[in-house]
Amino acid sequence: MRIGITKFPGTNNELDIKRVLGSLGVKNELIYPDDVKKMDEMDALILAGGFSYGDYLRPGIIAVQTPIIENLQDYSNSERFVIGICNGFQMLCETSLLPGVLSTNTSTKFISKWVHIKTGITSSPLLKGMENRILKIPIAHFEGRYYDKDEEITKLANKNQIAFKYCRKDGDISLKENPNGSVVNIAGIVNRKGNVLGMMPHPERASFQYLGSEDGRIIFENLIGELKC
Repeated sequence: MRIGITKFPGTNNELDIKRVLGSLGVKNELIYPDDVKKMDEMDALILAGGFSYGDYLRPGIIAVQTPIIENLQDYSNSERFVIGICNGFQMLCETSLLPGVLSTNTSTKFISKWVHIKTGITSSPLLKGMENRILKIPIAHFEGRYYDKDEEITKLANKNQIAFKYCRKDGDISLKENPNGSVVNIAGIVNRKGNVLGMMPHPERASFQYLGSEDGRIIFENLIGELKC
């Protein structure tokens, strides 16, 4: 079993993800923009967060022009798992592997802090056994406000594709706890098949107790558990 982790100029979370996967005993490799052959050899792929290509033009838009992201549609169609974290989530939306867009926070400021998110009810194996679970996980983004048309949000809800919502510590979905203005507090979504997950919070930064929380670790554990099946 091998899991690939993307590395673009400007991303900065790939080593955090490597540390988590290494602690779980999983082989992993960095995948660079032209590494299409290596990517295709991976059993799953994680799009790491950061600021690919400096987030020039808009977040993720330059990265999606690279060979590995251009081949991501075929990769995900093979029913392999793809997780996009922060900038990775932005890439998934730019490629239309996930619906919607990530735009500038309503505060127009970069936000870096701990938040709580509540896990939705989905069919995704990546969130197996996590329904209504509350996770303490940090965010760090300037453009994390999720948006889509009302009818598309209704479709996401009806098809159980809303993975996470920002919430209070007790799980109440409160507008006050919405850090960036995301529509209906959305912090992450999955595709219809459930093999592609995009989320703005950073689970890799909440996977060891010495960091302040290990709530994000379960997402990586679920991924590994599915790959072992």
